[in-house]
Amino acid sequence: MKISIERGTLLKAVSQAQSVVERRNTIPILANVLIEAEGDTVSFRATDLDIEVVDRTAAVVERPGATTVSAVMLHEIVRKLPDGALVNLSEDAASGRLTVTAGRSNFNLATLPKEDFPVMANSAYSSNFSAKAPVLRRLFDKAKFAISTEETRYYLNGVYMHTATSEDGPVLRCVATDGHRLARIDAPLPENASDMPGVIIPRKTVNELRKLLDDDDAIIAVSVSETKVRFATDVISLTSKVIDGTFPDYTRVIPTGNTKRLEVDAAEFAKAVDRVATVSSERSRAVKLSLDEDRLVLSVNAPDSGAAEEELAVAYGDERLEIGFNAKYLLEIASQVDRENAVFMFNSSGDPTLMREGNDTSAIYVVMPMRV
Repeated sequence: MKISIERGTLLKAVSQAQSVVERRNTIPILANVLIEAEGDTVSFRATDLDIEVVDRTAAVVERPGATTVSAVMLHEIVRKLPDGALVNLSEDAASGRLTVTAGRSNFNLATLPKEDFPVMANSAYSSNFSAKAPVLRRLFDKAKFAISTEETRYYLNGVYMHTATSEDGPVLRCVATDGHRLARIDAPLPENASDMPGVIIPRKTVNELRKLLDDDDAIIAVSVSETKVRFATDVISLTSKVIDGTFPDYTRVIPTGNTKRLEVDAAEFAKAVDRVATVSSERSRAVKLSLDEDRLVLSVNAPDSGAAEEELAVAYGDERLEIGFNAKYLLEIASQVDRENAVFMFNSSGDPTLMREGNDTSAIYVVMPMRV
């Protein structure tokens, strides 16, 4: 194999591949990226056995072939090369080495046989549809903060993507929860997606997928089966196993009878919570909201470190209410608001609170209160 490729193009392809690779590996081949050159295209494939990413890019292929080399090592080398450099990769099968040259730089890297590289088996997908990158980006970006990190409840360690029916008709919905907070985000149902099975997409896959969704003009081909999900553009595809478990019935925890309505500037609210939480104890991070007519007082009282209080002008016309929350949860939820105002719907100091952006119900959040 012998190819020439521009440094920026190579860096983009290799960086996507190396981010999938697990740093601590008991199987040496899994630390490698499989480079396959044919025609005028070179592909870079990496896997951790649960996720597989394949990035295809144009290159000058002088001699077709395939080999595997350390993904992290190759990425570090390419990253440190000067911008605009032409990088030459050539493999010497006899010595089992890959030579990387650019200008006066020359690297000689150990390889492993391409035959040892595990390729994820192709499976039949029961549902195939397309969606615009910004639509998927919004669904996953707004939901992922609520993914649970508790390994024992493995079925909450991802985003549940499924079809549902909302007030406005059928939707593609993403839900994540960790038992303390919940995010439910809707988008209009793409064509041909109505028969999609509901799948729980793991956290790592959600984070890797984010890199495919940066291009606003990109159309993402989505394929779903009971065990796998694939997101693909013309040049890159990400295939992942889904979490084998049943996502709980989240509709039961979304409050429908909350009538006390608070409207507040989302950015000002987030800054105020952040300020008063500075003195809260690291363990509880508790902040108290005291609501009166058109007035909100945020307060923290931590015996070990001190107290803080801040008042905000808000729109609130219901009876007096005091309710406590984990400051981190409030900040994360407030940071999801794209519009100016956040609307909180309360019932009592012991019941879950609902938050949305203005009157938009396509993105709603639920947060459990805490005693303060």
